[in-house]
Amino acid sequence: MEVNTWKEQTQCVHSGGIIDKKTGGAITPIYTSTAYDYLGEGPLNYPRYFNTPNQKVVTEKIRVLEHGEYAITFSSGLAAISAVLLALLKKGDHALFQGDIYGGTHHAITSELSKFGIDFTFTTGFDSSDFEKHIRKETKLIYVETPSNPLLKIVDLRAIASLCKSNNLISIIDNTFASPINQNPIDLGIDVVTHSGTKYLGGHSDITCGAVVTSEKLGEKIYKAAVNYGGSPDPQMCYLLERSLKTLALRVNKQNENAQQIAQFLNGHKAVDAVYYPGLSDHPSHTIAKSQMKGFGGMLSFEVNGDPDTFVKKLTLIKPAISLGGVESTITSPTRTSHSKLTDAQRKVAGIKPNLLRLSVGIEDVGDLIWDLRKALGLLP
Repeated sequence: MEVNTWKEQTQCVHSGGIIDKKTGGAITPIYTSTAYDYLGEGPLNYPRYFNTPNQKVVTEKIRVLEHGEYAITFSSGLAAISAVLLALLKKGDHALFQGDIYGGTHHAITSELSKFGIDFTFTTGFDSSDFEKHIRKETKLIYVETPSNPLLKIVDLRAIASLCKSNNLISIIDNTFASPINQNPIDLGIDVVTHSGTKYLGGHSDITCGAVVTSEKLGEKIYKAAVNYGGSPDPQMCYLLERSLKTLALRVNKQNENAQQIAQFLNGHKAVDAVYYPGLSDHPSHTIAKSQMKGFGGMLSFEVNGDPDTFVKKLTLIKPAISLGGVESTITSPTRTSHSKLTDAQRKVAGIKPNLLRLSVGIEDVGDLIWDLRKALGLLP
């Protein structure tokens, strides 16, 4: 059987990988060398060139999982996103960004792009028409994030892909919240997929990494810029990421199941003002999510009717933490963490209220997690 015909769980375990002929080991060895022979055939191997053994192995696994032609693994998600934007944009260009995106990405855009003479617009809506009305002759790309961080907004990827193709634009998505298990944007017509691999791809809250998957043509262009910016990953991180990807499908499918049950529990609870989860039938974009996602993900957000810090301190199992996507359940206040660099006015426009909490659901027993939430909600004044 060819690797492209394998099911996802098999691809997670077996795609990529190096057969250790010397020892017969079952896993890829860690190649720590930063100096390689330059007299052999083929390209020069060097860590900053993204082509050392551990880099190539884990990158191939990610490429297969995202159904792309070309992939690059980075030292962080923002390194991946920055390389993509700076490779595809130049002075005088204009880019369109979804308004409700990760705070770190928003801050990078507003802080850095103008230095290069690149103009940008953040949309306030999520329909393709909300993007279309901002397109001008200088526009080069549209960047979306779905499900979005932190309000789980859904963008119709087929509609965005169609809009971009009809206007000769490049479409880019941050696919972090979904992971390749729940959503494959390239199959829906999107040109470039980015990930903060620190989250679901890593899945154990112990590595920082990022990834880009795209076509050969765009990939080569992004690669040339990436080499200059130096966001390459080290071999130990690549080894840990490869280890993590082997259980990606198992982890994400369990997180999907847990999150669905927790969202249903929270929805309508007297101490909860609102729940944001695309798997709920009353989510405004549930139908779109269902059409483009294979699972609704392990992320949800909700607004507590009371002081959010008091609620979080009452939790026993669920840890307060600023990241997400790990096997353990974590909770955070976007106002105080991921979106703290936005102004109060910007958060208000984005719909991020002070009592909003973002819950990253892990693989624990869902009954234990619901018990923890029920207890803490019952203790709110």
